[in-house]
Amino acid sequence: MSMVKEFKEFALKGNVMDLAVGVIIGGAFSSIVNSVVKDLIMPVIGVVTGGLDFSNLFVRLGHIPATYKGNPDSYKDLQTAGVAVFGYGSFITVLINFIILAFIIFLMVKFINNLRRPAEAAPAEPAPTPEDVLLLREIRDSLKNQQR
Repeated sequence: MSMVKEFKEFALKGNVMDLAVGVIIGGAFSSIVNSVVKDLIMPVIGVVTGGLDFSNLFVRLGHIPATYKGNPDSYKDLQTAGVAVFGYGSFITVLINFIILAFIIFLMVKFINNLRRPAEAAPAEPAPTPEDVLLLREIRDSLKNQQR
């Protein structure tokens, strides 16, 4: 029964719950970033590069079977047929996804850190001098005057 109690304490800690929420939001956010890259950024890059389709950038490593009836220039068709292909175009797309996601997370962490940092306050007026210090100063000054 002790292990169940330990697990319950572990699972209900604030940090674990925050992590779970972060993972769920991160998964959803990842889908958004994937869509932004696939549907918005990659078409623009394709137009800039003269119609280059990154999803079809690959190097065929294996032989095409004799029964293959698909397009020999289609990455997806060759993969479906079981031909070994080195798909560096898909890697480029995933790399762009990662860079965008990492940059957005960097901005979010920076924003949260700025919220946590206490605001720089204007210099406060100096605190009034305590009475005992004033009294000691008076005694010092009177002793100096007596020595003269």
